[in-house]
Amino acid sequence: MPETTDQPMRPLRLGVAGPVGTGKSTLIATLCRRLAADLQMAVVTNDIYTDEDARLLRAAGVLPVERIVAVETGACPHTAIRDDVTPNLLAVEDLEKQFAPLDLVLVESGGDNLTATFSPALVDAQVFCIDVAGGGDVARKGGPGIERADLLVINKTDLGPHVEVDPDQMVRDAAAVRGGLPVIAVSQRVPASIDVLVDWVLGVLSAYRAGTLVPGDPGPMAPHIHADQHDHDHNHVHVH
Repeated sequence: MPETTDQPMRPLRLGVAGPVGTGKSTLIATLCRRLAADLQMAVVTNDIYTDEDARLLRAAGVLPVERIVAVETGACPHTAIRDDVTPNLLAVEDLEKQFAPLDLVLVESGGDNLTATFSPALVDAQVFCIDVAGGGDVARKGGPGIERADLLVINKTDLGPHVEVDPDQMVRDAAAVRGGLPVIAVSQRVPASIDVLVDWVLGVLSAYRAGTLVPGDPGPMAPHIHADQHDHDHNHVHVH
């Protein structure tokens, strides 16, 4: 892609998080296939004790193998994407130096629970991925990633009839808890859904290059109060 005078010194860093098995690696592979002809890209994957996700992406041939590196966190995946991002940040910066100029670095979290989000010190924008096989109630239950990530992907929508889940209802539920933030329903069997995802990524990249992208922090859940149904004089405040 041609360089422009207002292009930042480093590439856009885009995080992809979500529970185990929701299709994060497949989503990243798909983005690489669709964008690598026009963008210079690299990928950092996270696993606790293995480099399996990186090996799968290398085997898929979506990018030159040297542009896909693995971070073995040795602890819960959220530790390395939020609590101490140093291993990931070093991996990202090494790729940026080695293959400069890059346009986009994708950082895949190890599969974690619904509370795992990226620190804005590591990524400029983040995608949270859930899938219909995880249950139709997942979207409406919320959580920091579901509610406040820059994009929520509801993945594997073609499986809906097989798991008795209505993907359209999941999208409606997600929209209700996200306050206008985007939700995309994705299926590898529906190319138009991939087009929407690609367009979103390109839009974020354009905003980043224009200097208008402000990294957000989905953060932990905000403090909340469980109101007692009885007329008691006390409330319990829970901070997550």
